[in-house]
Amino acid sequence: MTATTTSAVTGGMRTQYPFVLPRGYVDESGQVHREGVMRLATARDELLPQTDQRVRQNPAYLTVLLLERTVTSLGSVTEVDTFVIENLFASDLAFLQDLYRRINQDGHTEAAVACPSCGHDFAVDIAGDAMGRS
Repeated sequence: MTATTTSAVTGGMRTQYPFVLPRGYVDESGQVHREGVMRLATARDELLPQTDQRVRQNPAYLTVLLLERTVTSLGSVTEVDTFVIENLFASDLAFLQDLYRRINQDGHTEAAVACPSCGHDFAVDIAGDAMGRS
């Protein structure tokens, strides 16, 4: 999977969002995995983790469970589970939390930015889907 792969579209609606992590998940053999895909969350994705004992004990753990359910691929990792999400670098976890919020609440992965030199406003795709383009 590369960051420039076209996203899945179902019935004219974009349902999967490729991304590139800022740092990457380092697996047990030392391989770094940066490219992945996140899908839109369903109501079930948001409801089921609410009954998980780990979330009841620590509400912040909800993030881990939501990402485990919606990150469908990450490099050559065979299964994105809680172990993988728990072992992401903090910057990558924050990136995925923001991506989740953007696609599930805002409906897009773009961020408005301004050029620091000329002040021109434009949008960038923070998921990395349009890597190398501006």
